[in-house]
Amino acid sequence: MILYCLKKNKKKTHLAKGLFLFKQEYNKLFNFIQNNNIMLTWKDVINYAVKGNPIPDHRIEKTNEEWRAVLTPDQYRITRKKGTEAPGTGALCSVHEAGKYNCVCCNSPLFDSTIKFESGTGWPSFTQPIKENAIKYEKDSSFGMVRVEVMCNTCDAHLGHVFPDGPAPSGLRYCINSESLTLNKEYI
Repeated sequence: MILYCLKKNKKKTHLAKGLFLFKQEYNKLFNFIQNNNIMLTWKDVINYAVKGNPIPDHRIEKTNEEWRAVLTPDQYRITRKKGTEAPGTGALCSVHEAGKYNCVCCNSPLFDSTIKFESGTGWPSFTQPIKENAIKYEKDSSFGMVRVEVMCNTCDAHLGHVFPDGPAPSGLRYCINSESLTLNKEYI
């Protein structure tokens, strides 16, 4: 009987802890949306992918040779050749430090650490971009499936994909390669 009570209380403790962590994540997203006046939805993502993307603040254009000169081989393969890293291998997967996540190619701010969350997928995941025009969206029909590819809207670097299975309220999960990002801790 005592063992049963301990197990039952342990389940309640885990459930309470899970609800507390969910509430923390929800509050972070709510505060981010309030402060930045954006909240994209899956409908917005599809509209951008089909009808055209928001205009970026500026553009950076380089040749393949110029990109090779400033990127590591893995960064080049992922960002310029639309590659991916193996799940769970990226340096930024388990990083939860405050700062801005910038494009590794052009240093444009893409995501804020306050809206990063643990998705269990093996890639850094975010619920919203830092600005509505930071990300470019394109339909991706590779590997026998249809997805929405996300790229840096400034330099067209491949970042990863966005899916409609993220947490409320937006329901978005930006699944991003660590090699596509740098964490800038100066903007804390």
